[in-house]
Amino acid sequence: MAKKVLCDKCTGLCCRYFAFPIETPEDREDYDDIRWYLCHKDVTVFVEDDDWYLNINNKCRHLSEKDYSCKLYNRRPKICRGYTIKDCDLTEGEYDYELHFTSDSQMAEYIKIKFGNNITEKKKTKKKRKK
Repeated sequence: MAKKVLCDKCTGLCCRYFAFPIETPEDREDYDDIRWYLCHKDVTVFVEDDDWYLNINNKCRHLSEKDYSCKLYNRRPKICRGYTIKDCDLTEGEYDYELHFTSDSQMAEYIKIKFGNNITEKKKTKKKRKK
């Protein structure tokens, strides 16, 4: 019964994005690469349980806008088949991200806080070595 009630309220939240784990950034350059991801439309980055993820908000082409059902339910991919009510975005409540970046400017500010404002420090070090 609980499943039926939950599914009746479903708008396909899990079918509107996908998230991929990315390597944990280690230096300013890694964080700047993540800033580049965030320059793109409908992309966010979050950290959950010390793991970093690239989140892409992009609706599945097989999600019906009329009733939010899957148009290829019987042939859906393995990832979709493994999704359970326990994983449902409706039952989980609010996300508890350690960090959540929604724009490149947020990441730029984070980089300043984490590494300071001295952007040219790396360049100066390289020039000194050449002499």
